[in-house]
Amino acid sequence: MARAPARDPAEQLPLSPLHFHILIALVEGERHGYAIKKSIADSSAGMLEPGAGSLYHAIKGLLAGSLIEEAGERPDPHLDDERRRYYRITRYGQQVARAEAGRLAALLRRTRRLPGFASD
Repeated sequence: MARAPARDPAEQLPLSPLHFHILIALVEGERHGYAIKKSIADSSAGMLEPGAGSLYHAIKGLLAGSLIEEAGERPDPHLDDERRRYYRITRYGQQVARAEAGRLAALLRRTRRLPGFASD
């Protein structure tokens, strides 16, 4: 059986802030939607607080692009709501997240060299 050709993570760039934050939340471990939302609010110091519709629309897009996948295993049903869907980042999603982080770091370096943006 022939292997599918490797996809270039740069083809996914730039990511929207919401997509990037979702990937970062999932780098930390598997999470359900509400835990992803809370992680995003915490990591962005409250500057990004997606509504449920926006969050699940973004999750759907990341699933379609194979950047994340639904986790097959669930915690003990007695300890968790069985309706919750858990997500995890894929290897390709990790590559895309690293590429986006690199893109943003390069942008920050370039910006810091501009007059009026140099740090004192």
